[in-house]
Amino acid sequence: MAQLKRATVYFEPSLHKALRVKAAHTDYSLSALVNEAVRRTLAEDAEDLDSFEHRAKEPSLSFEEVLKDMKRRGKL
Repeated sequence: MAQLKRATVYFEPSLHKALRVKAAHTDYSLSALVNEAVRRTLAEDAEDLDSFEHRAKEPSLSFEEVLKDMKRRGKL
């Protein structure tokens, strides 16, 4: 197991209560729940960055162009 690092994190009281209840119901520690939530958030960010990079070469349209096209096609 990798060496763990300690950090102080402050939660809103209601969020802390919800985490404690979830930890008790799932038999996971509060730290394990927070680690997993952070891991998922970072993974989502990585996916977003990959998508942005993949689509960087696509032509962009202005908002006005999109509106004109929607009106032309009867969507607005």
